[in-house]
Amino acid sequence: MAGDDAIVKSIFAPFLAAAPSRPFVVAQLGQSLDGRIATAGGAAQTVNGPAGLDHLHRLRAHVDAVVVGVGTIIADDPQLTVRRVAGPNPARVVIDASGRLPPQARCLDPASGGCFVICTERTRVPAAASAIEIKAVDGTIPPRAIIDTLFASGFRRLLVEGGARTISRFIDARCIDRLHVTVAPLIIGSGQSGLELRPIADLAQALRPAARVVILDDGNVLFDCDLRSPVRAFEE
Repeated sequence: MAGDDAIVKSIFAPFLAAAPSRPFVVAQLGQSLDGRIATAGGAAQTVNGPAGLDHLHRLRAHVDAVVVGVGTIIADDPQLTVRRVAGPNPARVVIDASGRLPPQARCLDPASGGCFVICTERTRVPAAASAIEIKAVDGTIPPRAIIDTLFASGFRRLLVEGGARTISRFIDARCIDRLHVTVAPLIIGSGQSGLELRPIADLAQALRPAARVVILDDGNVLFDCDLRSPVRAFEE
């Protein structure tokens, strides 16, 4: 995909065409053929390979802010920059209602852009970050409140990058416009699963987004899912 400008432009056309009057939110998930995002021990960084990483960094370059849960920072310590592609670094936003963000986390590096922490009024925030206080409901900060607050702060295009629990919460709250799932030709066999949404009674309640499929350079398959445009369920 790296060499096909037409495909790249078509994938990111919805980002550029998004209405300025409302937030545009994309979520990204990388997984194996058997739906695993990491081993049982948490190893995850090479699941999708170089082409998958290139796509993730390209996503970051097309948004104003990248949003992650504090668990992702603790587990992987990502920089959340666009090192692999051309483009501006997005603002980094960490959801942390419990004050667990390590003060030495790489996402706090001021040389790579600003870092904001979504927190409550009682959360301790590292000095290198700016606090954005939102009231918690039943111990968690609602995804819709996060999206609306970031949009009001000038962040119009958002990438919810991880982890799987955070992405699942945003999908359950119907806050995602587009979902990019990169599937690697890899079978892990055990470990951490990807999406886990609220239980449904039957398949008629399942999400069936309109989707397109793109083969990346190293055999990874990108599913570009439009969660705002469902397709009709299959009927026997």
